[in-house]
Amino acid sequence: MTFDFAVLGELGYILLGGAVCTFFARFLNVPSIVAYIVAGLLLGPVLGLVTVTDAVHLISEVGIALLLFLVGLELSLEKIKDVGRVAVVAGLGQVVFTAAGGLAFCLLLGFDLIESIFISTALTFSSTVVVVKLLDQKGELDSVYGRIAVGIFLVQDLVVVVALTFLAGLGREETLEAGEVLANLGLAFGGMGLLLVGAAVAAKVVLPPLLRRVASSQEALLICGLALCFLFVLGAEALQLSLEIGAFLAGISLAQLPYNEDLRRRVHPLMNLFIAVFFVSLGIQMEFGAVGEVWRSAVFLSLFVLLGNPFIFMLLIARMGYGERTSFLTSVTVAQISEFSFIFAAMGLATGLIGDEILSLIALVGLVTIAASAFMIIYNHQLYRVLKGTGILSLFRAAEGGRMEESVDREGHIVVVGMNSLGRELAVRLHEGGHQVLALDTDPTKLEGLPCETLLGNVEYRATLEEADLEHARILISALHIEEVNRLLAYRAHRAGIPSAINAFDPTSLQELRDLGVDYLIDVHRAGNDAIAAVLAEKGGLGP
Repeated sequence: MTFDFAVLGELGYILLGGAVCTFFARFLNVPSIVAYIVAGLLLGPVLGLVTVTDAVHLISEVGIALLLFLVGLELSLEKIKDVGRVAVVAGLGQVVFTAAGGLAFCLLLGFDLIESIFISTALTFSSTVVVVKLLDQKGELDSVYGRIAVGIFLVQDLVVVVALTFLAGLGREETLEAGEVLANLGLAFGGMGLLLVGAAVAAKVVLPPLLRRVASSQEALLICGLALCFLFVLGAEALQLSLEIGAFLAGISLAQLPYNEDLRRRVHPLMNLFIAVFFVSLGIQMEFGAVGEVWRSAVFLSLFVLLGNPFIFMLLIARMGYGERTSFLTSVTVAQISEFSFIFAAMGLATGLIGDEILSLIALVGLVTIAASAFMIIYNHQLYRVLKGTGILSLFRAAEGGRMEESVDREGHIVVVGMNSLGRELAVRLHEGGHQVLALDTDPTKLEGLPCETLLGNVEYRATLEEADLEHARILISALHIEEVNRLLAYRAHRAGIPSAINAFDPTSLQELRDLGVDYLIDVHRAGNDAIAAVLAEKGGLGP
């Protein structure tokens, strides 16, 4: 068996082009998706350096599967229970408005019915990846409008699955006779029902005892999560459904378990690599000739998304009792089309239902709306002040104050890492002393039964400490017996400007911990757990 080394060359060009374009895009605050597509345009239509081979296409498919798996992992009802009603109403309302308005608009622009259906469906979805990444960078993902936006995207993601199932049914045969279409759709939705039942059984019966056994090993947890993802992908393939549906349902089955956040953090970097290949390859497949034919339509459709989507969201959210600011900030987050729009269009091209010009049109609308909305999100507060000054927002009759205008972030809390006997004793004693405590460990069994707030995750990952709101903590306490991790935590606490108390179980590391700025060295050899807990509790968790 021979290996085609040309594939490595193509991947090298794709990754290098994506990295260079992303580097320049960062200076302009342009999302990476736009940079990847531009890189593909340069590598393909402009320079002719790369064509999309079967191997590159396979890597792209893996990226899509991981993306849908991550989206499924986000579908935890616990996250959005306080904004569930507005998310459902606004999400479904926008889907209906954009789909109906987009279909009528496309027919007026001269597209046939099938093309209009594809285009209007692509316009319906907003970008979970782009918005979540931008809100996370702004530190507003946990704000009221951030939680509403995430809830809306989860509703849209469910609509995506229905659309992908519908497309899977249409794509079973080349002919589109009514009887065959109905039979294929029945098989597709029946297959999705079987997978959904499998996901429910896995979440309730199979996964909890299995993952409980392997959760203490982060590598084993990751492998089990990915194995489940691709097991569902194989199931979807066997039922003649798209791999996206299988990966999404696998994510949902894990989302209701306490391991979803840690899995999401671990899968995310892997997904970034593969999904970059997908979007670069998408740009490679675009034809400038096709773009020249559809650019006028792309301008009109981009304006429809940039103005129409925020308009309908502003109306819906304001009518549900939320204030003017929250309604406006939420509406701005949805003024773009989604990465799923590209996936949907690529599937339509693969099944022969649309041509290259429709793919190019959707990609062009995506480039325009994602880039424009990125600036709208980054400068959303400034944009709100400007529009409020003009008085135009008063037309929506939103309340000035409204309900739930501000969210309460975690602040002034005590982060205790490592739930061994010392860590548990510290967490319990400090909690009983009236302090806000966040207990953190990689093993969910060690977090069980604690009276304080808990977080499952590995502190070696910066994202875990960000989720623990380390920069707003009162003190970081580590009860770990892992020297390298303790040094890392001491360094992170010093950089964050907060006090730290570190378990100095190894006498040789005492001076090194002092040099790293540790405020309180916990010495279990000189004092028992009870005494150490009493000292920290007495001093309010601030050390000596």
